[in-house]
Amino acid sequence: MTITAQELQQLRPQEVGAPTFCDHLFEYLTVAGQSRYDESVTQLEHGLQCAHLAEQAGFDSAAQIAALLHDIGHLILDEHAGHDDFLDDDLSHEVVGARLLTRWFGAEIGQPVALHVPAKRYLVATEPGYVSGLSEASVRSLEVQGGPMTAQEIELFTNRPYFKLAVDLRRWDDQGKVPDAGTPPLSHWRHAIIERALSD
Repeated sequence: MTITAQELQQLRPQEVGAPTFCDHLFEYLTVAGQSRYDESVTQLEHGLQCAHLAEQAGFDSAAQIAALLHDIGHLILDEHAGHDDFLDDDLSHEVVGARLLTRWFGAEIGQPVALHVPAKRYLVATEPGYVSGLSEASVRSLEVQGGPMTAQEIELFTNRPYFKLAVDLRRWDDQGKVPDAGTPPLSHWRHAIIERALSD
């Protein structure tokens, strides 16, 4: 029987052991990740592409795991293109995901995830033309997420720990929506996840 979102949120790596925790996490991602937030790729494909981009850019395993799992909040909230109204309200998937990831792996992974939506708002406000490269779903969600940052919000954002990594994560998020892109499988990140879960 497939693990549920509720069961996943109750998992503690230290209690079940990091390898078993990783097995359950991958089982959940494999099943729930077949849904689509954007029409171009599944949510699992999107996470794999983002993690691969982080790896190709030379970032460490913490950044790669953050990239792989940055949208886990969408899965937990059951936000996907199968619901016509799924972009009508902002359920703060980044906060939901970050709370879970911080508990599992610490702030080094949780905080960039918490900031990847503000990073989109930051880039829209500070980079002319950035918005034109966003996917249709990202453009639609931008409005309910608050639109471009104000000058005051920019100052606060750029003083946050991990804001630079959050901006990188946001760029991988934007780029990781290529149909049929070749990426390593989930198992490629198994050792890193087990290591990080054990070290927290």
